[in-house]
Amino acid sequence: MQANKEALVNPELRQYVRSHIFPVYSKNDAGHRLDHIEYVIRRSLAFMEQFENLDADMVYTAAAYHDVAHYIDKNRHEELSARIFFEDEVMENFFTDMQRQTIKEAIEDHRASLERAPRSDYGKIISSADRSTDIDSFFLRTHAYTLKHFPKLTEKQRLERCYQHMQDKYGEGGYAKSYVDDAEYKRFCEEMKALLHDRKAFERKYQAVTFTKVG
Repeated sequence: MQANKEALVNPELRQYVRSHIFPVYSKNDAGHRLDHIEYVIRRSLAFMEQFENLDADMVYTAAAYHDVAHYIDKNRHEELSARIFFEDEVMENFFTDMQRQTIKEAIEDHRASLERAPRSDYGKIISSADRSTDIDSFFLRTHAYTLKHFPKLTEKQRLERCYQHMQDKYGEGGYAKSYVDDAEYKRFCEEMKALLHDRKAFERKYQAVTFTKVG
């Protein structure tokens, strides 16, 4: 699916991104590297079908840049990633000033913790595509993030941090929102809520995933 959708994107733009932007993702923690970016690109291009008159180049670019500054400052990475995009003079060859501003805002608006809705359909797509739909991936990304940014936590504390993160994000009233019709995400949320209501099942899942694939 991804290859077919990416055929809609300007090949020169794709080549530039692959050569100059994708390599930067090796600097991020394991949860925000190239595999995650390709996942967001694939989903973003697929979600375009739910909107009218969107530009595939703009969707692709916003998805490709959205986490590029995560290694610099995780707490401000959306702002810094947007700045890196906007200050990339090569992008002026592909987009008008108005298009570049829209892409910049879409990158700024992608975080799940954003308290307002994204300012454009492009922002809604990138934000929604950034949502995990695989439970194992959620545990692995959270575990990797914790190991990098909170290395002194004990195993019990890491488990508790993961549970609290899951509760804040996917529990009742959780902050992770989707702005598209996404059957994968709905199924994922239901499974996450089931784990939140069964602490022993949560712990078994956490230990199985992190021990088998990380330990």
